[in-house]
Amino acid sequence: MTTEVSLFARKTLLILNCLLLSIGTCGGPLIMRLYFVHGGNRVWLSSVLQTAGFPFIIAVLTVLYFCRSAVAKNQNNKTTKLFYMRPRLFLAVVFIGLITGLDNYLYAYGVARLPVSTSSLIIAFQLAFTAFFAYLVVKLKFTPYSVNAVVLLTVGAGVLALHASSDRPEGESKKEYTMGFVMTLLAALVYGFLLPLIELTYNKAQQEITYTLVLEIQMVLSLFATVFCVVGMIVNNDFQVIPREASKFEFGATKYYIILCASALIWQCYFLGAIGVIFCSSALLSGIIISVLLPVIEVLAVIFYKEKFQAEKGVSLVLSLWGFASYFYGEYKVTKKAKRCNTFSSTIN
Repeated sequence: MTTEVSLFARKTLLILNCLLLSIGTCGGPLIMRLYFVHGGNRVWLSSVLQTAGFPFIIAVLTVLYFCRSAVAKNQNNKTTKLFYMRPRLFLAVVFIGLITGLDNYLYAYGVARLPVSTSSLIIAFQLAFTAFFAYLVVKLKFTPYSVNAVVLLTVGAGVLALHASSDRPEGESKKEYTMGFVMTLLAALVYGFLLPLIELTYNKAQQEITYTLVLEIQMVLSLFATVFCVVGMIVNNDFQVIPREASKFEFGATKYYIILCASALIWQCYFLGAIGVIFCSSALLSGIIISVLLPVIEVLAVIFYKEKFQAEKGVSLVLSLWGFASYFYGEYKVTKKAKRCNTFSSTIN
């Protein structure tokens, strides 16, 4: 269950998490592709970086702990919990973290083989998977507006896919390109399952879900996803190769490590924003924000990597914005109707 907070606080938190999710959604694929384009080729290393920024959350949780301790001291309360997560919830999050580690690898493999515009358009299909699994897992009720948004965003991704094969990087075999395509599609499928699974975990936690607990969930999730990928790095001998790869990197060793650190931070914004949006709203909204930012990623790919911007990408932009507007108009209608019902009920009482 989710703790009750004021409407203003929830909206503010939702906006903050939407911003974090937007930064991660747009910046993550671009900086990951930057690594591969300029001399990097370690897929497991890129997988680790997607969740390796969790120490940042530890720092935030430490500050929150001391703040709680100070408040408790002023109220003559000697007990301050260091960790809110109970064993039942902890085990569920560990499981989700391991699946996230697998998803990290699938996605990194795809980005290593495909242009940003192509991998991003395939990932956009996760919205359809999210909607499907949200219906099955958390019994999400669809409105005509949310259905319209899902259809428009999925069609927008499909329109982009019409010319995906023309984007095969120079020197890459058709087999490698196809494998990248398949792995990215699998990443979209797995992530489409993960978002409703996180929402289900909130609903079945049997404890109060506060934003502090959400941060703890993200920390544990990222920790075990990172452990999963680190094992892959060890098996693949990535740790021995990293210094040699850094010395041969086109931008130099210093910028190589800067890119790795920036990648970890940006991807942590993505995951923190995603679970924050689920906490404040729903898994479907998280999926819609990720999908609606697809055209933005396309434009950024054109600017930074000189990828082609065909007419299909312009059509996708229009469809995505239409879908986004449809979803929020539907939310506005639902909220307005709920307020009317509450007002009517109060008048009768």
